[in-house]
Amino acid sequence: MPEHETSTDVLVIGGGMAGLAGALALRENGADVTLVERAAEFGEVGAGLQMAPNASRILKRWGLLEKALEIGVRPKHLVFRDAVTGEELTRQTLGGEFEERYGAPYLVIHRSDLHRILLEACQAAGVRLVNNVLVEGVETVDGRGVAHTASGVDYEADVVIGADGLKSTLRATVSDDGPVPSAFVAYRGTVPVTESTPTAHLEDVVVYLGPDCHLVQYPLRKGELLNTVAVFKSASFARGEEQYGGVDELEAAYKDCVPAVREALANLGTAARWPMYDRDPIENWVAGRMVLMGDAAHPMLQYLAQGACQALEDAAVLQDVSHGTVFTAAGIHPDAWDGAIREFNTLRAGRTAKVQRAARLWGESWHVSGLARTLRNLLFRSRQDGNFQYNDWLYGDDGFGVPAAARPGATVAEKTVAEQGAA
Repeated sequence: MPEHETSTDVLVIGGGMAGLAGALALRENGADVTLVERAAEFGEVGAGLQMAPNASRILKRWGLLEKALEIGVRPKHLVFRDAVTGEELTRQTLGGEFEERYGAPYLVIHRSDLHRILLEACQAAGVRLVNNVLVEGVETVDGRGVAHTASGVDYEADVVIGADGLKSTLRATVSDDGPVPSAFVAYRGTVPVTESTPTAHLEDVVVYLGPDCHLVQYPLRKGELLNTVAVFKSASFARGEEQYGGVDELEAAYKDCVPAVREALANLGTAARWPMYDRDPIENWVAGRMVLMGDAAHPMLQYLAQGACQALEDAAVLQDVSHGTVFTAAGIHPDAWDGAIREFNTLRAGRTAKVQRAARLWGESWHVSGLARTLRNLLFRSRQDGNFQYNDWLYGDDGFGVPAAARPGATVAEKTVAEQGAA
């Protein structure tokens, strides 16, 4: 390959949500950006994705929120129910005061649709996108990051962004850890909405909480599809089996649940399941001129629906810390990358570690039984709609690990969050 095609200001490794978001953010700063992806084509597997306001604010900032809203859905409520009794435990209205408070809507969107929006934005911005590139390692040579590929071609950049996901190869340069199995697996499915689809499932995100299981349903694609996710504790996964040959485990996990939950299992695709992993938080994401982001840096369980949201926060913070340091009105200063990626790491590691740990705890509270379930339900029922005390730390933060109101240019809504939190 010609030298100019393998030398760039910024090299992003990985074409998932995090990689595309990081590439777009730094391209907006004025960088020459190359993104390499190991797959032959860009794409995203999975089904629905929840984008909380801390992420939809970033889409709004990049001019992409309206495109997401054109294909996605703004649910009216987030509703929690007991899966055994069907009883409503608590709800959060997602419009009105909620949206005003956090400065952006709560959005549900098909994962492939959001990925396509980010991909098209990168293409329009001029990011160089290259497929069939397997990066085996990155080192720093003479102040530049050098990515070594399986084909023998080296890519060079002033900074390398490692966004190669949960099973990141590049993470080994900063940590010798591995993915942590949760003992839970997920089945997912999307089906067309019909006349028999419950009305609530066309307007809300509904979560049923059961012993060692839960089920989530919400609409996608302007209400044309119903998304269903079933998560349960799997004995076969605990034995080390990522996949399983039958559906008896799935059916047994929900046998004591209300008919609405058991009937929803028919919506699932059962040819494959998603074993659920995360990793323990680590403080350092930087090795020379390479820095991790997204699931490569902080993979998390899905109970807070924050995996993609935190990847977008990563990209926005990296954009901000490099603007005015690496990228200035006087030109680009490559030597400033060392300080910029260290600042990014410092700002993000604490925030994402808190989300990782909270996701684990939240999942534990969803799946309890016996007395613990009774106490959990009492706590949930005691919460009134419009009580934001459990949301502000997550949705009111702009990704820097401090309230959004503490940053220059905070909106009135963001300042309101801070003032009420202080009170």
